[in-house]
Amino acid sequence: MAKITIVDQNNKEVSKRELNPAVFGLDADDGFVHRVYASLASAQRGGTSAVKTVAQVSGGGKKPFKQKGTGRARQGTTRAAQMRHGGTAHGPNANTTFDSRINKKERRRALCLVLSDCVRSGKLTVVNKLELEAPKTKSFLEVLGAFDLTSGLFVLDTANSNVELSGRNIPHTKVVLDGQMTIHDLLKCERVILTEAAVDKLEERLS
Repeated sequence: MAKITIVDQNNKEVSKRELNPAVFGLDADDGFVHRVYASLASAQRGGTSAVKTVAQVSGGGKKPFKQKGTGRARQGTTRAAQMRHGGTAHGPNANTTFDSRINKKERRRALCLVLSDCVRSGKLTVVNKLELEAPKTKSFLEVLGAFDLTSGLFVLDTANSNVELSGRNIPHTKVVLDGQMTIHDLLKCERVILTEAAVDKLEERLS
């Protein structure tokens, strides 16, 4: 069972605690994490290309020629897919989705794998609490300076408007609740700072 040092927001050691191996002690599985990450990233894509169907192309109300006697195949509209200036059959539209099915257990395991990797690499820090007297960016920068950081992902157990507002204007810095944290946030951030109460909630929810 992995142990981690708990510090205060001035980066002074307070105590030590053991982490749940089911959440923070899994062996690496990069292929699995990549598959889940790629699926979640694809789900965020939006359709950006679209074509008009027969119903959407203007014109074509008149039958182009009579039904019989011309020797040609019968046509009902000049806007059919096979006609010049006609609509497009089975083309892309703005409602196209690119998501693939990833079930809840797979998402949960991928999150545990990334958290475990953060512990192994020393990327994860646990603070006993994170509190600011007022919503000031300067105060938040002082906290970052105590950890020798310029950015990071801060995970809280409960909403704290002072902390959330203070970190909002700092580039590449994000403040989220434990239930809002994603593997995308964990992978792209420089450091992960969790409150001790957030660790308790994550261990209860993910184990």
